[in-house]
Amino acid sequence: MVRAIKMSRNLYPTVPMQLAHSLNHFDDNPDLAAERAMCHWCRFQSWSSYQLFPVSIINMESDEIIDDNFEFIEKNIVRNGVELADEEFQAGCTCETSFDCLKAGCHCLDDIETSDVEDENYSINAYHVVGRRKGCLRGEMLSSRMPIYECNRQCGCPDDCPNKVVSRGRQLPLQIFRTVNRGLRSTEDIKQGQFVGNYVGELITSDEANWRRAQSTKSQKKDVYLFALDKFTDPNSSDERLRGEPYEIDGEYFAGPTRFINHSCDPNLRIFAVVRDLANKPFHDLCFFALREIPRFTELTFDYAGGVRGEDKDLDQKEEGMTRCLCGANNCRNWLW
Repeated sequence: MVRAIKMSRNLYPTVPMQLAHSLNHFDDNPDLAAERAMCHWCRFQSWSSYQLFPVSIINMESDEIIDDNFEFIEKNIVRNGVELADEEFQAGCTCETSFDCLKAGCHCLDDIETSDVEDENYSINAYHVVGRRKGCLRGEMLSSRMPIYECNRQCGCPDDCPNKVVSRGRQLPLQIFRTVNRGLRSTEDIKQGQFVGNYVGELITSDEANWRRAQSTKSQKKDVYLFALDKFTDPNSSDERLRGEPYEIDGEYFAGPTRFINHSCDPNLRIFAVVRDLANKPFHDLCFFALREIPRFTELTFDYAGGVRGEDKDLDQKEEGMTRCLCGANNCRNWLW
């Protein structure tokens, strides 16, 4: 089990639990191999983003913060029944310059509706390409629910293509900390429209997801961790994988740090569907972007209900068994679902 440093409230709140980890796992003692394999901090160190954008865990209330049966992962674990497209069907654009990836004609942007775009040089990509907000979502995208289309590793465009924001990975250090339960924040300021991270977990079929709900002692609690990849579900789709029930991501026992983002009816993040490979559109990424400027050490939140608004806020008139919302926002709906 990972144990965080128990700290006084007067201590500077960015002290990580790395010391507790280092005291036990600083060498290659074979007797500690099994313990290192289950150590969350050891897993963080194995991530490609660790050196520049580390994840830390702190706890001011007790010496224990993350359960034994939870495992941090960097990308989705594909479970039985989920079949990704064969590599031969995965394709990228043939753009020779980054500029070509901003407009119609880039293969990766083929699914973006451009019928009302008259200027062939008009940028239809999702991100700012210059200035302070370079790499951040443009205003019209941030205020929409539109999917984001990106270039990928199969593309002919350069590695610094402005259409590879999610593909380049998280560019922020994150910190899991103790709130009423657990929460997530960044130790750096976050710009409006900035990519914060992916939601990852076990990639499963809808049948498996429904079975897991049924096995859970409280299905509504399970739904906190299950995310349906239903952005492109369409009974008339030419892709048979999009015609049926959507696949889901279960982040209860295997997930990344974004699993600890709490709900708010006035959130500072929003989830967007991001397609980095048109051949695997049914398995698109779920990515968090900042809705506004977020000062460092501010708790990160998103709306679990996707912004659905109720006509009344009287819980007594709601169905029995609904989950009460305690976010405390001025516009709180008082219920989640």
